[in-house]
Amino acid sequence: MNLVAKQINSLSGGKILPNHITIFGLLMHLPIAYLIACGYFGYAAILLVIFGLFDALDGSLARLQKKASNAGMLLDASTDRMKEIILYTGSALALVNMTKPYWAVWAVAACGSSICVSYVKAKGETAVAGGKLTANEVNRLFQDGLGRFEIRMALLVIGLVLGRLGIILVIITILSTYTALERLIKITKKLG
Repeated sequence: MNLVAKQINSLSGGKILPNHITIFGLLMHLPIAYLIACGYFGYAAILLVIFGLFDALDGSLARLQKKASNAGMLLDASTDRMKEIILYTGSALALVNMTKPYWAVWAVAACGSSICVSYVKAKGETAVAGGKLTANEVNRLFQDGLGRFEIRMALLVIGLVLGRLGIILVIITILSTYTALERLIKITKKLG
């Protein structure tokens, strides 16, 4: 990603900023969700991989331009949650359109459990950091677990490619719930 960031920075004369990449990546998840909802899983998977890489590109560009900031970190984390909501909404519509509306509940569950992973992490960081750590150190406190964002998106791609969207949503829900609980226990122990 560093090479791509250098090329983008050079070609744009530094006018394309990391936040531009972050927002563009978010907006491109709308057509991906539309493709999922319409049942074009292969195309959606390809675009999801391409625009999933934007998560790394904005960070590389921020470091290159020396514009890494708490505001950028907040925007990145927030848009990741928005992307998930968009994708799981498209997934729910796809399952309803495939006359499998009973599976759509798993899209809702996957969305909720995924957001819980990030929520527990954010609240834990706030509770534990207490102003003693830098934002970057705080961000890395509780990022472990099987149901991390990158894993959830990789599983979604696999589910789309294999045409097993419902089953993958069940797996995402289970892994995300486990990860949220695991992080909650870890944070609780750290708080004493």
